[in-house]
Amino acid sequence: MPTRAPVSEFEFILNEIIDYEQIIKTSRFKDAGSELVSQILIEAGRMCDDVLSPLNRAGDLHPAVLKNGVVKTSPGFGDGYRAVAEGGWVSTSASPEFGGMGLPQTVTACVNEMMAAACLSLQLNPLMTQGQIEAIENHAEDEIKSLYLPKLISGEWCGTMNLTEPHAGSDVGALTTKAESNGDGTYAITGQKIYISWADNDFTENVIHLVLARIPGSIPGPKGISLFLVPKKIPDANGNAGVANKLKVVSLEHKMGLHGSPTAVMQYEGASGWIIGEPNQGLRAMFTMMNNARLGVGGQGIGVAEAAFQHSTDYALSRKQGKATVANGSGTIIDHADIRRMLISMRADIFASRALELENAKAIDMANATGDLQWVNRAAFLTPITKVFGTEVGINISHLGVQIHGGMGFIEETGAAQFSRDVRVTAIYEGTNGIQAMDLVGRKMMDNGEAAYAIINEIKDYINNLSMVNKDLSELLEMANETLRDTVEHLNAKKEVSDRFGGAMPFLMGYARVLGGFYHLKAAVVEGGSGPRTKLAEFYIRRILPEAMSFLAAAKSGPDEIYNFSINELVGS
Repeated sequence: MPTRAPVSEFEFILNEIIDYEQIIKTSRFKDAGSELVSQILIEAGRMCDDVLSPLNRAGDLHPAVLKNGVVKTSPGFGDGYRAVAEGGWVSTSASPEFGGMGLPQTVTACVNEMMAAACLSLQLNPLMTQGQIEAIENHAEDEIKSLYLPKLISGEWCGTMNLTEPHAGSDVGALTTKAESNGDGTYAITGQKIYISWADNDFTENVIHLVLARIPGSIPGPKGISLFLVPKKIPDANGNAGVANKLKVVSLEHKMGLHGSPTAVMQYEGASGWIIGEPNQGLRAMFTMMNNARLGVGGQGIGVAEAAFQHSTDYALSRKQGKATVANGSGTIIDHADIRRMLISMRADIFASRALELENAKAIDMANATGDLQWVNRAAFLTPITKVFGTEVGINISHLGVQIHGGMGFIEETGAAQFSRDVRVTAIYEGTNGIQAMDLVGRKMMDNGEAAYAIINEIKDYINNLSMVNKDLSELLEMANETLRDTVEHLNAKKEVSDRFGGAMPFLMGYARVLGGFYHLKAAVVEGGSGPRTKLAEFYIRRILPEAMSFLAAAKSGPDEIYNFSINELVGS
């Protein structure tokens, strides 16, 4: 079943929940008005509905394969990619100096989420390229920019990131890929990388790899890592893809999902590479790409959640099974209380996570446009929450989608299971969700919780300024918000940041739940306290927001319950 891009939902959140007008009041984005954005979202939605969505099932049933060292992609993916590239959807936020649209990241987040809902396997390709464009824009020398950015922005070439090695996953500092100077400004890159998304394809003339490697003599660990641009084909004097570089795809992984997205083992054998940024500053440059990707991966989870919800709703409206006692029912399973509970839960969490995603993107835009440290810190603080909550929502909603389909959800031909299989990896790549949570309570709260408190205070001020409309809901949110404040105070009192890690994941989820309540309350107020958005807010705040209390209680319990077990006790021997 093809998905339908929820353009009106994006417009509502932009205009009524996150105050998009604040972005276009900046000089950088003054031309990106709401009317233009609306037209962009409509066009992007049409492309997703008509071109990308029909490819989703084909990618699952006919995976990318490696034949004689060449990757052959799923049927129709080449045409789908060209529609993305020719429409400019790779480069919505890229610099106009090199052919990009220069639009806010907030707009790009909407477009990327729609593409992820339509066909996650293919959307992963332009998401990687977007991150690479940003890394090159911010860290590369002008010669590299002028040569590579126009090709990446146009979609003629695409990009990847190469971090992981067989012995160095989350511990990137343990990598051993080496980069030896050739004496002419280039480096010879030698080593093996694994889990490389879209490492090759049969529809772009070149693939550009950003590779983390170590220059001989560099200090051990993360501080001795540099970043290199390594093209599949070395550009000739005219800037066109030229001779093959000394690299190859060794194999493609056989994965649980995302079958249409080739995930490769890459081998570099003295391949020519160009350094990006300063020597031993590779992680700083790569994190520009990774932070871009983390927002995008959160959006991927939400996009798949949207697709699973639409798929499940259509099934619930057509499947006849049993008899419900509801008045004026449809005669299908949507009459049953538990089916309705699951569907409403899906809608409520999609709205909450989508509003968070766009709030995060807005903070990035405001930081880029103004340089204001408060916006910089807010963007940094919200990024791990967006990544984790968006992907957890995607996993949970896809799981509910299978349940709504009943036995047919466990049968592959309905397509319900594909959403669950495809989205599962989003909680793992671009930094596992547990690591993101540790980053939140660690580095992102080194400001003594200033960024965390700023949002808590914003919620409090909003509630205090409300009239009697939705008073009961605002009181429930206020209670959760004060519990959140108390939890931040508790974590800040921990002298050792490692003492926060045992409660990191529940803290992040509790924070996200409170933010979700905030966005739902705003929606109810905009509606005037009566209507479908108010009903959805009531469901979320009364039935889902209470989860925040249990999450935050777990966050305060500390590491003792985790580390009190001996290894033998833990494994049960």
